[in-house]
Amino acid sequence: MASSLARIHFNLKSQISAVPVWCVRYQGTQAPPPGTPPPQTKTKFGPLADQDRIFTNLYGRHDWRLKGALKRGDWYKTKEIVLKGPDWIINEIKTSGLRGRGGAGFPSGMKWSFMNKPSDGRPKYLVVNADEGEPGTCKDREIMRHDPHKLVEGCLIAGRAMGAQAAYIYIRGEFYNEASNMQLAIAEAYQAGLIGKNASGSGYDFDVFMHRGAGAYICGEETALIESLEGKQGKPRLKPPFPADVGVFGCPTTVTNVETVAVAPTICRRGGAWFASFGRTRNSGTKLFNISGHVKNPCTVEEEMSIPLKELIERHAGGVTGGWDNLLGIIPGGSSTPVIPKSVCDDAIMDFDGLIAAQTSLGTAAIIVMDKSTDIIKAIARLISFYKHESCGQCTPCREGIGWMNKIMARFVAGNAQPSEIDMLWEISKQIEGHTICALGDGAAWPVQGLIRHFRPEIEARMKQHAGKSAAKA
Repeated sequence: MASSLARIHFNLKSQISAVPVWCVRYQGTQAPPPGTPPPQTKTKFGPLADQDRIFTNLYGRHDWRLKGALKRGDWYKTKEIVLKGPDWIINEIKTSGLRGRGGAGFPSGMKWSFMNKPSDGRPKYLVVNADEGEPGTCKDREIMRHDPHKLVEGCLIAGRAMGAQAAYIYIRGEFYNEASNMQLAIAEAYQAGLIGKNASGSGYDFDVFMHRGAGAYICGEETALIESLEGKQGKPRLKPPFPADVGVFGCPTTVTNVETVAVAPTICRRGGAWFASFGRTRNSGTKLFNISGHVKNPCTVEEEMSIPLKELIERHAGGVTGGWDNLLGIIPGGSSTPVIPKSVCDDAIMDFDGLIAAQTSLGTAAIIVMDKSTDIIKAIARLISFYKHESCGQCTPCREGIGWMNKIMARFVAGNAQPSEIDMLWEISKQIEGHTICALGDGAAWPVQGLIRHFRPEIEARMKQHAGKSAAKA
C-alpha cells in the first residue's frame, strides 16, 4: 500500500511548522538559503495545462514501452542529471517543495538527504513502495502499467541522490499486469544501457530489482515492507533505528512512494522552481487524484495541488450523481482519512494544509464520494472490518481496540446500541490513535472519529428507530 500507512506518527497534530525558519531570518535583502522553494504569488489553482502534465500516458493511449517513452521525453539528458551529482539533485528536489505522495507528506529533499552520510562500508538502497493497498487508491498502478519507464528513470536519479547501489520496487502481489509491464521496462532499460553497469553512460553503477508482495496491507508501512522484503513476516519495526540508518539487510535505506520517485526526473529536467510554481506554499506541485464513488465519471487525473475539491470533482469526474446538493460526504485521502460532510466539502482545498484545516488529511488523494443514498454508518463499519482483518496483531491497542470498534460499529449499523456507546467508541479510537508502532491504528481510528464528529445525529436517530421498533414488538 503506497498509502497512508506511510505516515508514521505524522498525524494531524505533527505536521511541519507552517512558517519556514528562513522567513523569519531572511526578511531583509539577503537571499534565502539554497534549496528553499520560491514564494508562491498565485491565488487561483487549477486547472492544469496539458504542457505541464508529468504523466503523459496516464490512460494508456500511447506506447508504454521504451520506444514510446523516449518519444514522450523520458530518459532525456539523464546522463547529465546523474553527472551533476547528489547535492545538485537533492537541491532541486528541495527547491521544488516536493512532499511524499504516499500519505505522510514528508519533504522529499530532506528525506533523501538523510542518506548523505560518510560511508561506513555498507551499501545503500532505495526501496520503492508500490504496495498500493489503501482502499480507494489506484494512482501508482496507473504509473506502473502505462508509464513504467518514468519510475525506472526515477529510481536511477533518486538512487544517485542517495548514493544507493540498487533499487528494490516492492509491488503489490495482486498487480499482475503492472508487475509484468514493470519487469519488461526494467529489462528494456538494462538492454539499452540505461541502468546497470555504467548506467546511461554516466560511470555510475545502479541496479533495479522488482519484488512481488503477498497482498498484505500492513506491508505498505515502510518497516513492515522491509521485513517482508527480507523474507520475514510483514510486521512493523520499532524506531529508532530508522531505515536511513538500519534498513533493508541492515543497510541504510530510504523507502519512498512510486509517484514521488516518478516525478523526480521531470523536476530535474524542468527545474525545482517550475514544480514549485504549482500549488500553495508548502503544498507544491502536481498530484495524481483518484475520484471514485457516486460520481458520473470515476477517474484518475493529474491536477495542480490546492485545487478546490468541488472544482476537481465537477471538472474531471462529471460531478456528483444527482448534483452537488445530493452530496452526503467525502473521504478525501483514501479510506484511512476522516470523512467530511457536504458543508465542509463546499470550501475544502485539496492540499496538505487545506485538508488539515478541515479536520481530515490529504493522504493519498483518493477521493471517495458518497451521495445521500449512502448508509454512512454501514460504509464506515465496512472500513473498520477491513482494518480489523489487516492488523498484524503486534500492538495491543490495534489488535484488541479495532476488534472492539468493529463489534460496536456492527451494532451501530443495526441500531442495536445505546447513545452512551458513541462516546465509548470515541474514547476507544483515541486510545488506539498514536499508541501503536505504525500508523495502521491511526488509519482505523480516524474514519470512526470523522463519523462521530459529523454524523452523530444519524447514529442517534438509528438507535431511536430501533428502540421504537423493539418497543412496538413488545
